[in-house]
Amino acid sequence: MTIQDEKQHKRAINAWTMYDWANSAFATTIMAAVLPVYYTTVAASNLAPNLATARWGFTSSISALIAAVISPILGAVADFSGAKKRFLTIFMMLGVSATAMLYFVQSGDWLLASIIFIFGNVGFAGSLVYYDALLPHVARPDEIDQVSSRGYAMGYIGGGILLAINLVMIMFLPKLLGVDTGLMTRLCFVTVAVWWFIFSLPLLRTVREPERRIKPGEENYKPIQASLKRLAETFREIRHYRDLSLAMLAFWIYANGIGTIIVMATAYGSELGFGQTTLIGTLLMVQFLAAPFAFLFGWLAKRIGTKRSIYLSLCVYTVISILGYFMYHEWQFWALGALVATVQGGSQALSRSLIGRLMPKSKSAEFYGFFSVFEKFANILGPFIFGVVSTVMGGSRLSIVSLIVFFIIGIAVLTRVNVERGVQVALMEEQEMITA
Repeated sequence: MTIQDEKQHKRAINAWTMYDWANSAFATTIMAAVLPVYYTTVAASNLAPNLATARWGFTSSISALIAAVISPILGAVADFSGAKKRFLTIFMMLGVSATAMLYFVQSGDWLLASIIFIFGNVGFAGSLVYYDALLPHVARPDEIDQVSSRGYAMGYIGGGILLAINLVMIMFLPKLLGVDTGLMTRLCFVTVAVWWFIFSLPLLRTVREPERRIKPGEENYKPIQASLKRLAETFREIRHYRDLSLAMLAFWIYANGIGTIIVMATAYGSELGFGQTTLIGTLLMVQFLAAPFAFLFGWLAKRIGTKRSIYLSLCVYTVISILGYFMYHEWQFWALGALVATVQGGSQALSRSLIGRLMPKSKSAEFYGFFSVFEKFANILGPFIFGVVSTVMGGSRLSIVSLIVFFIIGIAVLTRVNVERGVQVALMEEQEMITA
């Protein structure tokens, strides 16, 4: 590789990680911090507290289900058409537009908030399929763990910076400017849309569309026809991808616990009566504290292996779930937030890179589409169960402690994944593809 090629390679990595910086504003302000609190206290102010929490859980589940259904098909279409960046742009713009529309949600508008959030989350989740699909093309095999971890670290920093700005907007500007706190909160949603769009531009300008490669005999197929054929073949030959399938299954199981903690944490804290400063402040702390730990897990994967590093993170999550049951004071929410920060980025980054190793590069959007299905179904089942238990029991403490089941079973399934064997299968499949 020439010096010029190496510079281009580094620029592509920098631009790719900037999309984590861009979209994480949605993950922090919209999914995790500001909107859940605004939803339960303002948009759903006409509902009982536990029902408001449940409605948020059901809304998250529906949006995740829609994204899960469409991701594999559109992923296969993008692979066949050589259009990963084009699809990323479409979903990014859908998410940006819906996020800006949240400005119009006011008191009692929980249904409108749910509908808009569903569109926004579909755009967010859909864009990540193609963003993840670019990872094996941007990063070399020996650096994929570190690049994936760097992406998550950039996301925590970027999302944290905007969340800090939003926190200042909500806590101080209303008194300073003499305006309503609700108005300032809705303006925060607009800042997320602008942030997401602007910082997506480096990836769109710098990262090259990967070379289009198809299977012999697909030359005359239409994109939808080819995608459906590929998906059918993948399902028929799923045993051929034994280790990739087991890795995705393990991820789906433990991601139920991780996703539920991320999505429902502030709503749970709001139900317990914790103040908005504690809820959003803890999320802000997590953002900045998680960034160095994401880098640490990338380093740790080199020392003890990717699977062992994931095991460690899941053990910590198990402890978090147990402690969450006994949470009564705001300082405990801060403490658990700090503990979450140590493992959140590492568990997700290494799961993404592990899956990336086990898939053929030229079918990355298709397989990351399946990865997205597993991820989104985790965000369907986890919050849905959380909402059901909360509704039936009249509270959410048992919902929190029940998450340990997902972590324990996830570890057990992951032990059955043979990474070296899976990598060889992926390389053999890639060699059978031809340049179109």
